Amino acid sequence: MTTAAHDLPHTCDRQSGAVHVFVYGTLRAGEINDMMRAAERHGIAAPVYVGTCTMGGRLFDFGSYPGMVPDAAASVTGDVYRIPAALISVLDEIEAVYPGEAGLFVREVHDVSCDGATYPCIVYPVSASAVGHLPQIPGGDWVAYRRARDASAA
Repeated sequence: MTTAAHDLPHTCDRQSGAVHVFVYGTLRAGEINDMMRAAERHGIAAPVYVGTCTMGGRLFDFGSYPGMVPDAAASVTGDVYRIPAALISVLDEIEAVYPGEAGLFVREVHDVSCDGATYPCIVYPVSASAVGHLPQIPGGDWVAYRRARDASAA
């Protein structure tokens, strides 16, 4: 299900305006679109790390970034963060998710279990039709895969 920022009442902490997000690729800490740096660049409060966990999905190599197709039969490693709602539009921009426009990524909400709790998380998957001839990332961990790939190319 694709949702707009104003359509996230069930994911939003009404007192703080915070939401949870599951990031699995370049938005992870230390990667090229690290959410902490993106928040800082835009003067938005830093995301709060909740934990590293997995969710159902298959990960594919688009070259400089991965794409995840949700799939309960496989798992993708990522990080759950509690973020200010103001950061959603920044993440949408990074993932090129714009209202009324079809793009590679979509914004959806999925329940993600992390450290014994379940969080309704914003996730940015791609459609299965977008990954037809792309290599699947074994193990479902972009950071480990990218580091090994980059080391073998050096």
